[in-house]
Amino acid sequence: MVLGNNMKLLRKNKKKSQEEVAADLGLTRSSYSGYENGIAEPGLDTLVALGTYYAVPLDQLLTRDFTTLSELEWQSIETGVFADVNGKRLRVLTSMVNEHDDELIELIPQQARAGYTVGYSDPDYLKVLPTFSLPFLSKNRKYRSFPIVGDSMPPVEEGSYVIGEYLQNWASLRSTTPCIVVTKDDGIVFKIVNNYISTQQSFELCSTNPMYQPYFVHINDVLEVWKFVNYISPTLPEMRIDDHQLSKSIQDLQREVLDLKRTITGESNTSRN
Repeated sequence: MVLGNNMKLLRKNKKKSQEEVAADLGLTRSSYSGYENGIAEPGLDTLVALGTYYAVPLDQLLTRDFTTLSELEWQSIETGVFADVNGKRLRVLTSMVNEHDDELIELIPQQARAGYTVGYSDPDYLKVLPTFSLPFLSKNRKYRSFPIVGDSMPPVEEGSYVIGEYLQNWASLRSTTPCIVVTKDDGIVFKIVNNYISTQQSFELCSTNPMYQPYFVHINDVLEVWKFVNYISPTLPEMRIDDHQLSKSIQDLQREVLDLKRTITGESNTSRN
């Protein structure tokens, strides 16, 4: 009856009658009524149509009892947010430990990067990954290391590894925080994240390289968020003097040359006298 009760709640939320919804879906009223009352079960095509019509993922429509939702959770359904942004429901996070039961940092090699969106919570995937520990990181938090590809986030260059701290409550994330964001479509990305969950149900992902445009990712497409802690790089970042520093250096040099000229001129006048 979960499906039937959910259909009834969603229909009433739209303020529509069974006849109106049935007509929208190309069904007879008796067929739709049968689904709501649990007398009949819709086929796959009808289920897909119901999910699209109510803008609810099928797994939520079929398994989650909407009658038990709090007001805040129901608001999430109404706005199309189905991700557990507050981390109130249990997120399954598999972690590797050493012989002392201390959590280790899993390193995702470049060759394993593509499979992470499928294997991120699979013990069989994680147990074959390289692991390490850093004594200056908190033992009370979970960390993982991710490979960096591309040139969108200088000074972190391609070939580097970013170590991230696992974030349970996405809604608490402060804007302009650098993060590893794991998404269903793009996989592992390292970006500056602006939090628009409350207004647009999305994260804005920005690069430090101005050649790359910011873009939004809906919260339903996010699998994991890891806050930047530090990174390991095979190269030393190139030191660059900005315009202000360069201008100040030139002015200081000009001042020193002028002082030197005055000193020489003064000595010359003294010798003539």
